[in-house]
Amino acid sequence: SWIHFCSDTSYADVLCLCVFHWQTDYYYEYTECDSTGSRWRVPIPQSPGACTGLPEPVHGTECTFSCEAGEFLEMSAQECTPCAAGSYSLGSGIRFDQWDSMPAGFSSLATSLEYNPHRDERLTCNSSTWVPQGSYLESNRDECTVSLIYAVHLKKQGSVSFEYQYPDNNLLFEFFIQNDQCQEMDQSADAKWLKLTNHGEWATHTVNLKSGTNILYWRTGGVMMAKGVKPVLLKNVQIEGVAYTSECFPCKPGSLSRIPGSTACEPCPRDTYAGHGASSCTPCNATTQYAAEGSAYCKYRPPCSKKDYFQFHTACDNEGKTHVIYKWIEPKICLDGVTGAEPLPPSGEKEPCPPCNPGFYNNDTATCSPCPPGTFSDGMKPCDRCPAGTEPNLGYEYKWWNILPANMKTSCFNVGNSKCDGMNGWEVARDHIQSGAGSSDNDYLILNIHIPGFKLPTSMSSHSGTEFGRITFEFEIVCVADCEFYFMMDVNRKSTTVVESWEGTKTRQTYTHVMTQNASVSYTWAFQRTNQPSDVSMSPLLKCPRNTHLVPHATLCYSDCHFTHTEGNVTLTYDLSLLGSVGSLMNGPSFTSKGTKYFHLFKIGLCGGKMAVCTDNVTDLSIADSQREKGEGISAVKTFICQSTIIPATGRGFYTALASQSINLADTLLGVTVASTLDGIRARPELYPQTTKKVPDVNFYYRSLEPTSSCESGHSAVVTLRCNAEKSTKGELAVPSQCPAGTCDGCTFHFLWESSAACPTCTETDYHQIEGACKGGHQDLLYVWTEPKLCMEGLSLPEKKTLPCEGVEFWVRLGAGLGAFTAVLLVSLTCYFWKKNKRLEYKYSRLVISANKECEMPGADSCAVMEGENEGDMEDEIVYTKPSLLGKLKAIASKGNGEHYEHVQLNSSHSKALVWS
Repeated sequence: SWIHFCSDTSYADVLCLCVFHWQTDYYYEYTECDSTGSRWRVPIPQSPGACTGLPEPVHGTECTFSCEAGEFLEMSAQECTPCAAGSYSLGSGIRFDQWDSMPAGFSSLATSLEYNPHRDERLTCNSSTWVPQGSYLESNRDECTVSLIYAVHLKKQGSVSFEYQYPDNNLLFEFFIQNDQCQEMDQSADAKWLKLTNHGEWATHTVNLKSGTNILYWRTGGVMMAKGVKPVLLKNVQIEGVAYTSECFPCKPGSLSRIPGSTACEPCPRDTYAGHGASSCTPCNATTQYAAEGSAYCKYRPPCSKKDYFQFHTACDNEGKTHVIYKWIEPKICLDGVTGAEPLPPSGEKEPCPPCNPGFYNNDTATCSPCPPGTFSDGMKPCDRCPAGTEPNLGYEYKWWNILPANMKTSCFNVGNSKCDGMNGWEVARDHIQSGAGSSDNDYLILNIHIPGFKLPTSMSSHSGTEFGRITFEFEIVCVADCEFYFMMDVNRKSTTVVESWEGTKTRQTYTHVMTQNASVSYTWAFQRTNQPSDVSMSPLLKCPRNTHLVPHATLCYSDCHFTHTEGNVTLTYDLSLLGSVGSLMNGPSFTSKGTKYFHLFKIGLCGGKMAVCTDNVTDLSIADSQREKGEGISAVKTFICQSTIIPATGRGFYTALASQSINLADTLLGVTVASTLDGIRARPELYPQTTKKVPDVNFYYRSLEPTSSCESGHSAVVTLRCNAEKSTKGELAVPSQCPAGTCDGCTFHFLWESSAACPTCTETDYHQIEGACKGGHQDLLYVWTEPKLCMEGLSLPEKKTLPCEGVEFWVRLGAGLGAFTAVLLVSLTCYFWKKNKRLEYKYSRLVISANKECEMPGADSCAVMEGENEGDMEDEIVYTKPSLLGKLKAIASKGNGEHYEHVQLNSSHSKALVWS
């Protein structure tokens, strides 16, 4: 062991108990710089032990001192010395380009997850880490957030640069820097969030560093990771700004530095190899061995097979003939003429050239030329002008593949190297184009086509739609083991994103992608095999089917925000423009199996031609907000209904909310109706709370034109509008409680939009009249809405009306007058009949008197009453019956006829009664 005591500025009090017999038993280091910018050089034992005689500490170089590139600081003499051959130096920088194991100073740390009571405790991130893969580092492929950390202390301002592959936006990838206080340093958005790369291509990222301690973080993470997610790859990490380097770095295997003072190592040429720290490369046995560029060892040449040669068609000659030629892939790495070797097929006989592709013509030459503007051709006939009132379709259609079109390129990239070993990518095969045979499982066979922009036909140029063009292709994948096929796009040459991918063998099928913005775009097809034996061949086919091609298509239909429904004699008219241009819904939270919290954000562009836009801010933070709203940028999805996955800022340790995995749920409006089914899509009202209101729900039916691996028929969606007068005009969006993700089967999405603006427009049947009291000879007529009010806008309530009226006093006076008149009439009638009655009595009396005179007996001595006779018995009885009022009226009515007699019965006790009439 050894012990030393020292002050802050002096190493005079150093006690060494070590004995060193040669200088290799110790090495030198500098102390930390003091406030004056000076430091000391001190010896450090290589290993503890009994020793004496360590050199005394001496003053060191200035803290800002550094050597030039290709030199190192020799600590014994404290002088800059050139690096020996077989090594290199960056001067004030360090580089990490060998990843057989994790270099010293690097560490991998899985971020602690949020607490989720529903998470399975067995699903932890203990095994999630960055993995060395020889020439690069590979990130985790799961949902855990894993950070690769490296701390460096800079004596002056410097920089860090590294190469990376980031092909899959299902992963989140960020790079940021912290100081020694664990505070994140200021960084622009495009410096923090790494942009997506093409499959197999490496991108370089550089960030400036401040002097002092810098803690570098490369962090990855994912949400709802799909099968086959591509990890992030990292290599060639270089840091500038360290004060000095005390040793040179040896060249890695497969590279060399020929002269002293080298600043970098160069790869060994093809068919040579080199070990660690080589100053020259050793040739392989040219007869039996081969080596790719930058190889650490030679490989034995295998017998030739079908994957070692390719076919191509020669250009059409003046006779219109072509023939197939077979050639070995260069450089040739196989042996022919040995047992088991596949011979090179002979070239075929000449055959007629295939016709030109549609839109091109052959003018008795060996090449096909494009038709002039305003003309068309099917490829077999000369170009002809379009009939009056029509115009040609604008676009490309590739039916014949004699040679690769001028706007297409093919290449091959390897995960570890920039170019494949002896491969050119795709091969033309007359009526299709097919992938070549990759030399390793890590080869990406690339086919690319660049479209400078889109132009609608004149007849459609005034339309404001969401489709500017589309690309359609037919393909087939034949694999014995695992393989993957990607279709990607790059808008405005910013970054490439995967549109769709397929795994394993696929039968021949057609795929269509719609372009929703007029921009320069490059479409890329990439094929990769994984874990496949070298003797198995693959042939994915790619060609345009008949009558389908890259062509501007008719604009998509959208609702004008007006809808009318008639049932019986009732017509309901809806004006949905008050709902707003785009509705949004954030549901959740949900948790992944690893405990990560996330939300689903849905956006719906219902009507009026305004589309919903979902943008991934992880890979496109350099795009301005105004551009995102317009749907610009490679990670923007612009359609009727889209969905994004949102990770809150408090989750996973990220410093801002992240939006990723934006997908298109609906790009075609099928129709608007109150019916529960349309075109095979069924609305499910039973998923929502039942309503007793008489206004029917209005259903918007959508479908996506883009099938996915999980939904071969594509996505579909139903937006149900429900009238609710208690809601605002913007309303509220909701998903079924039984399907909190918005879908119960993963393919059909259901949304309920309750709003007062979803009520029909008001008509005369929606209000009624109320009559007010009559006051002062005037009466008010009021109009009020029928409750509950189930209408919006439309017809307004009529104004209040005031009409003249007769009050209660009038009717009282009228009643009193009529009563008085009735009383007078009754009195008059009473008096009249009383007088009439007296007159009748008088006539009757006269009649009785005259009757008595006529009935006197002649010869009677006397008419006096005899003594003893009862006067009452002697007189005749007169019976008089008073006529009734009706009888009197009849008598009055018959007065004119002289028939106005009364019946009088005379009763006598001695003789027969006399009756006059």
